[in-house]
Amino acid sequence: MSSAVDPWVVEPARAGAGIGRSGFCMVSSGLKLGLIAGNGRFPLLVLDAAHRQGYEVVVAAIKEETFPEIEAHGAHRVHWLSLGELSKLIETFHREGVTRAVMAGQVKHKQIFSSIRPDWRMAKLLVSLIHRNTDSLLGAVAKVLAEEGITLENSTRLLEPLLAKAGLLTKRAPSEQEWKNIAYGRTIARGLAQYDIGQTVVVAENACVAVEAMEGTDRTIERAGQIMDSLDPGHSTFARELTVVKVAKPKQDMRFDVPVIGVKTIEGMQKAGATCLAIDAGKCLMIDGDAVMGSADAAGIVITAE
Repeated sequence: MSSAVDPWVVEPARAGAGIGRSGFCMVSSGLKLGLIAGNGRFPLLVLDAAHRQGYEVVVAAIKEETFPEIEAHGAHRVHWLSLGELSKLIETFHREGVTRAVMAGQVKHKQIFSSIRPDWRMAKLLVSLIHRNTDSLLGAVAKVLAEEGITLENSTRLLEPLLAKAGLLTKRAPSEQEWKNIAYGRTIARGLAQYDIGQTVVVAENACVAVEAMEGTDRTIERAGQIMDSLDPGHSTFARELTVVKVAKPKQDMRFDVPVIGVKTIEGMQKAGATCLAIDAGKCLMIDGDAVMGSADAAGIVITAE
């Protein structure tokens, strides 16, 4: 029998160890975890979950992306780095004794065209890539970290209860037309995701209104609403209600770029005139799930996962 230990399992309470409310022993040494934090609440939730499970979390916060409130979430230490400082990231983790890390939170893909100056290591990485899509970029960063003795782990392992469950997640079920939109949208979205272009499409009456690229899901939904708003207000032969479909990639690497939805997604949909949201079960994180479903129910929006 192998003696290997699952690195994500914290040992049950033992004599002499501090006991947390979760029933796990709160170990003060030997359980260090690096967190590369992007924007949004995802990294805050990862940090909170890791802290509750007894990890000493060393945060590498990205100046251009990370919410300042990460300082108040119990990290062992927070280091602020610019997006292009890959060497500084590695040096920081080495100095802190970090050999395992997770990546959580969005880093806007458009930042590769920003005025941020990469250090020599990041510049070498960027120049070496044939394609500079999300998987290529983050996969290359993961490879460099691994070469330096830092393993990038699956961040959702700490937040499995937040992954969408299969089935209808709201009070209202999809209409017949919304089901048709979902089926068509999934076909389009999976083709899009296959080439790592985006995760989201917006559909109305089996017509594709908007597809996601660098702008992200929220802006894609907003753009679809603007397209519909640009039409004359008179009666239309086809309904203008929008269906949003957000999928994982066919070979989704759960270490990074995991699909995420939150209350802001629902608010954007309501403003754009979208009435239905379809996501992938087990592959999409629902941040503040109860609030998401409550907001959707209040707005008459359907959420379904499969």
